[in-house]
Amino acid sequence: MSTPPAVRRLRIFSFDPSLATRMATAGIHEITVSVPWERDLESGRPGLRPGPIGEYIEVVDYDPASGVFYPPVDLDHPHVLAQNGLAPSETNPQFHQQMVYAVAMATIGHFENALGRVAFWADHRRGYDEEGKYLKDQFVRRLRIYPHALRARNAYYSPQKKALLFGYFPARPGDGYNTPGTQVFTCLSHDIIAHEVTHALLDGVHPRFSELTNPDVHAFHEAFADLVAIFQRFSYPGVLEDEVRRTRGRLGTESLLAKLALQFGRASDRRGALRDALGKIDPETDEWIRFQPDSRKLQHTWEPHDRGAILVAAIFDAFLKVYEKRVADLYRIATRGTGELPPGDIHPDLARRLAGEAASTAEQILQMCIRAIDYCPPVDITFGDYLRAVITADVELNDRDEHGFRVAFIDSFRDWGIYPRGIRSMTPKSLQWMTGVEAKAEVEALSGYQIAEGLASCLESSGDGEDGKGHRVSGMSAGGPQLLETGDRLAIWRNIRSNREAMWIWLHHGSGIKWAEAFGLVLDDAEAPPTVYRNAKGLPAVEVHSVRCAIRRNQRGWLKKDLVVEITQRRRGYFDPELQAEKDQPGTVIDRREDGDFKYRAGCTVLIDSTNLEVRRVIRTAGTIADDGELDRLRGFHLGDHYIEGANAFDAAQPGTRIHDSAKRDEPFALLHSGEGV
Repeated sequence: MSTPPAVRRLRIFSFDPSLATRMATAGIHEITVSVPWERDLESGRPGLRPGPIGEYIEVVDYDPASGVFYPPVDLDHPHVLAQNGLAPSETNPQFHQQMVYAVAMATIGHFENALGRVAFWADHRRGYDEEGKYLKDQFVRRLRIYPHALRARNAYYSPQKKALLFGYFPARPGDGYNTPGTQVFTCLSHDIIAHEVTHALLDGVHPRFSELTNPDVHAFHEAFADLVAIFQRFSYPGVLEDEVRRTRGRLGTESLLAKLALQFGRASDRRGALRDALGKIDPETDEWIRFQPDSRKLQHTWEPHDRGAILVAAIFDAFLKVYEKRVADLYRIATRGTGELPPGDIHPDLARRLAGEAASTAEQILQMCIRAIDYCPPVDITFGDYLRAVITADVELNDRDEHGFRVAFIDSFRDWGIYPRGIRSMTPKSLQWMTGVEAKAEVEALSGYQIAEGLASCLESSGDGEDGKGHRVSGMSAGGPQLLETGDRLAIWRNIRSNREAMWIWLHHGSGIKWAEAFGLVLDDAEAPPTVYRNAKGLPAVEVHSVRCAIRRNQRGWLKKDLVVEITQRRRGYFDPELQAEKDQPGTVIDRREDGDFKYRAGCTVLIDSTNLEVRRVIRTAGTIADDGELDRLRGFHLGDHYIEGANAFDAAQPGTRIHDSAKRDEPFALLHSGEGV
């Protein structure tokens, strides 16, 4: 029996179909990407089922507006395999299916490489009991993708359906770019697909990041999805070299590389791309102008896409700072020290070298951005928290920072006015999250920062774990994981669920209770206000969201094996401060079924060395669940300022009204994209 190939090669549009109609870009409109060759674990056969349907993705091509099911593409058909998939086509629904599958798998690959583990979609949450058992969660093996779900200028990720829904619409007449009457398919935009898949992947890691608790939360989701889409395209050599030649290596000028969803933006009468990390078209002159860092812009920008654009601009500026430093010597060599290239096309060898430096820099920026999500607090994310996460995660794997990535991030965030809460110094050292030693020093009851006692036996009995490539590992104990040769994601998910319960037991009934204060948890009934949710025994309830394993290699080639633990607590909040004070009177008994007007959550992310079960990092939310100041801040945010009900869901013009809680909770991305499109 022959060995299946390692990768599958598939043709896609590099940006979207519109590049094929312009002489300047016709040569780069089509590229071929390599995605993992999947094995169907349910049937045991190598390859994909028609759809395509694989381990991570299920494409379902039903068009409700037309009442049509389009035949599914068979990517394992010999004729299709022989030509690296179907030829790119605007009119062939089977190519549309191929396009969404290929870009989705490429995006998943970037996440798995950065996080050091297999990717999971967010569970179907059926609820959980207050004893720490999560038996009601349902495993989601595949994300469903509907290429023609909407006859609308929209595309979004649905947390309820665990699906991506792509729309299509006619281009507006006279946009000067698309042929009148052209149908614009969002499922043919590389950027839109990568953006929506990123929403789903981030939701799988941090499902609480869709809960709106401050102006940065939804803005972060949008910015993070844009960043992945932008930097992912730097991994396509032909496209990158072409843009390097066109811009003469000056990637801080107007470039396709910094633009998102070109065809969509122009077909929607935006005069250019949907979004641009570097600049915009001046409506008066029709000229492209470069954004200039503005340290005050964040203070008066509230719409999530606009606010998220500030984070995107800051990180793209960091990329440019590092890239320009790395290529300065090439320009000196090519110009005999002047740094100014002569008129005309640059030499192909120089273009190739510049493209190589750009690709390497972008890859590291993308890895830093994705890896940082393991170093974020589990709820209430802010841009400043994310900066701390990026710096801390990079320090742990790259202690030397030879090219100055961390300084570039700090410099750019400062330029754009992004500062973490409670930090007085913007140095790499001061921005790092608390170490286990520092957390332990805050608690007199702890004699050391090793937590192996009690926890090791709990995790040891909880079944198999995982490594960074999806292999099962037996028993997460102080001796470290042992690799087994299988990649069953369902078995890995079951282990994660078992480890969540083990961690819950350790926190409540083992030595973990001594760590509660260091973790920012309130487990003592006397210290928890009555509005804090209780379990069946009347004690403050705790949700252990996940106990994930991450195996990553540092710059010295050593493997770092971590357990990434996320723990949260919740409290009832009331819009009336007097009612809140009444409910929080000592001795008040609140019906467990009462939910209040809103929920306030607090908690921590803990990184534990899986080889010896020592706490390495503790990443806490701004306050504990008993913090009345944070509760007041959240009440004020819900009651006013910048979050209103309306057709566009978000609008800074009319503060003071509230959108319906169920809409925020159930389909936040449909609301986010209802005005902006994607």
